[in-house]
Amino acid sequence: MTDHIILVSQDEAGRAAEWRARRSTKTYRGRASFTLMLSALTCLVVAASAQHIGSYAVSQGVSPVAASLPGMIAALVAALVLVMAASAFLKSLAAGRQEDVHTARLLGDEASTRSWKALAWTGALLIVTAGAWFMVVNDAAVSRTFFDLVLIRDSAGKVLRAFGTNILIFSVSAVLILVWALVIALARTLPGAAGRPLRVLAIAYGDLFRGLPAIITIYLIGFGLPLTNLPFLSDLSSTSYAIIALTLTYGAYTSEIYRAGIEGVHHSQVAAARSLGLSHVKTMRYVVVPLAVRNIIPPLMNNCISLQKDTALVAIIGAIDAFNQAKIIAANNFNLSAVTTVAILFIAVTIPQARIVDKLSERDRRRMRAGG
Repeated sequence: MTDHIILVSQDEAGRAAEWRARRSTKTYRGRASFTLMLSALTCLVVAASAQHIGSYAVSQGVSPVAASLPGMIAALVAALVLVMAASAFLKSLAAGRQEDVHTARLLGDEASTRSWKALAWTGALLIVTAGAWFMVVNDAAVSRTFFDLVLIRDSAGKVLRAFGTNILIFSVSAVLILVWALVIALARTLPGAAGRPLRVLAIAYGDLFRGLPAIITIYLIGFGLPLTNLPFLSDLSSTSYAIIALTLTYGAYTSEIYRAGIEGVHHSQVAAARSLGLSHVKTMRYVVVPLAVRNIIPPLMNNCISLQKDTALVAIIGAIDAFNQAKIIAANNFNLSAVTTVAILFIAVTIPQARIVDKLSERDRRRMRAGG
């Protein structure tokens, strides 16, 4: 009798534990249902938007095949997202019907993962569709103002030639900045009382030019130096003034990057070099600076990206760079498509640099995780 009671108690305890496990099993049916409805609605929105945008493109002279191709791609993606959402919903239903608790939990997790993926793709599709609508509303006012293909084609040659000025300013300034900023950083790290005057001057320089906006520095140098009537300095071109201004401005920022790298070198490296009889100058040249530069390549590349973009500021002193040339074309045609060309050029130059920075940063992270 006692054994029977014990067996019944154990059976009831097992059923109670199974019931609690079943109650704690999440099938995510509500999330899957919402995702399925939202995906279906997105398919309808994408289809309607693709038809409207394609009709407008055909009315503007675009061939029917070319006009319908983006819409077909968007509709295909929307259909695939709908299939993913339907699969998540079916997984959630299967999880609710499954008798085995562990299998039910596995199916519920799969339903949750697929629901989140479908939601992410649905959100992306809605954003892209909204952007497409923005381009064609009000008789495509935005497209005609910023993306006039005829004007872009006709002005591309002039803008590209003027963009060479930006490349020249960037190339020369980048080299000068790297050298000048290293000098300032070394001045800030001079030891002892003998180095105090140069340290104070380096600090004052960094504070001054980091506090001044780059456009003000360019304006003061570009219009101020010609008024001084100083030999050589008052007769330079606007491109030269832009190089000087950007070198002074970015030299202050880059010197702080150098200083962070120098101070990041472990003091034992300096002590080992000095114990071998190297002077302070030789220690910095052969030990500290090479180690510091190795660690600051990613932030230096970020500075180069910012420098490349800020070359457009030289338009304020009359340099005929890409932005200034585009403004002239825009004023003559009452359209900003030429400025869009400049934006595309800057993006085409800066995106590869950004990817290089990402790769260098990832390399440094791998090296740190490996203990290198």
